[in-house]
Amino acid sequence: MSAINLFTAEEQQQIIQAIRAAEMETSGEVRVHLELLCPEPNVMDRAVQVFRQLGMEQTAQRNGVLFYLATDDRKFAILGDEGIDKVVPKDFWETTKNIMRDNFRQGRFTDGFCLGIERAGQQLRQYFPRLENDSNELSDEISH
Repeated sequence: MSAINLFTAEEQQQIIQAIRAAEMETSGEVRVHLELLCPEPNVMDRAVQVFRQLGMEQTAQRNGVLFYLATDDRKFAILGDEGIDKVVPKDFWETTKNIMRDNFRQGRFTDGFCLGIERAGQQLRQYFPRLENDSNELSDEISH
């Protein structure tokens, strides 16, 4: 079984649509990555590995945001690259995680992701508005 199976095809499309909507008015990039198990003791260490594997540190303005979930381990992380991380409010990632966690605890994984992605998109739009020559630098598909 794969972690992607936590979501129906329709739910996957909802998450992808949330990513596309978040990226619509920003040069920032958002990715979602799912795994069954987190191979690292510290979920943030694994998020950093996945961030690099997906090439997210290669965005022009270092404004990528990764949402990582290990479904069977019930671990998740949000990792913003250095460009976005230095401009968002200090507690932004933690408050976003709390909103997502509340939804996850109620079994609303799709809602949790969509709300987290929407919040990240608001910050990205504020600090990294879409440029005239902007291109989608990274895939919007859910990786797993």
